[in-house]
Amino acid sequence: MRKLITLVAALTLSASAVAEIRVDHPYARAVPPGQPNSAAFMTLKNNSDEAVSLVSASTSVAKAAELHTHTQEGGVMKMRRVPEITIQANGQAELKPGGLHIMLIGLKQNLAKDETIDLTLNFSDGSSDKLAIKVMDVMTGMSNTQMHNGMKKQTP
Repeated sequence: MRKLITLVAALTLSASAVAEIRVDHPYARAVPPGQPNSAAFMTLKNNSDEAVSLVSASTSVAKAAELHTHTQEGGVMKMRRVPEITIQANGQAELKPGGLHIMLIGLKQNLAKDETIDLTLNFSDGSSDKLAIKVMDVMTGMSNTQMHNGMKKQTP
């Protein structure tokens, strides 16, 4: 009986320790046939009182999925791998072109607009999220994100 009470208490504590991460507007960049790499973008919202980090990602459509950002060095924009992407307590992290993103390296297939691919996100609290995300061209993806974030779509 004592072991059962200990087990129930442990499960209750571990369930409350897992952050509540919501993934909004995920998409992967469509690329021309033969292109070896792509990227995935989204907004990660942390609905808990503790910061949590995205620590890795994986997909069946690429040999590797790495967390990246862009930095400005000597007037040149460079892409760099990062060990994690932190989502502050009750905050959000935006993965977007020109900023934080998930690189899909060594594509095993073409990523054409309107296809759906798998992407698994792994977080520092031990949780993971298995997603089916749409492949979009970057401009469409950016427009959708801007529209959902309350920004008006500009027309030429």
